[in-house]
Amino acid sequence: MTIAYACILLMGLFPYVAAGIAKKDFEQYDNSMPRQWLAKQTGFRARANAAQANLFESLPLFFAAVIIASISHAPQTKIDLLAVGFMIARIAYLICYVANWPTARSIVWLLGLLCVITIFFQI
Repeated sequence: MTIAYACILLMGLFPYVAAGIAKKDFEQYDNSMPRQWLAKQTGFRARANAAQANLFESLPLFFAAVIIASISHAPQTKIDLLAVGFMIARIAYLICYVANWPTARSIVWLLGLLCVITIFFQI
């Protein structure tokens, strides 16, 4: 397994970290109606839930970039480095989102997107 493929696996699971933060401590969490419960949340829980949605939304383009670059025989080292860069940016994104640092969040979001776009240009 390449580093980039490991990043695909880790990033595929990462939105569930955000979901766990949104449901932190599970106090009065209603598992029979989780979406309605989450919709009523405020503060870091609401931000973590929003981050979860965005983390899921970013996956298809990242997955496609890595897979297409790999089957096109782009330099694996470059794919790996950019995939790790994307992963670091997305981890920072979640931290910034939960901490309510909107400017930093936007910057790391852009850095992650640039990593994905750059993977496509390795082909």
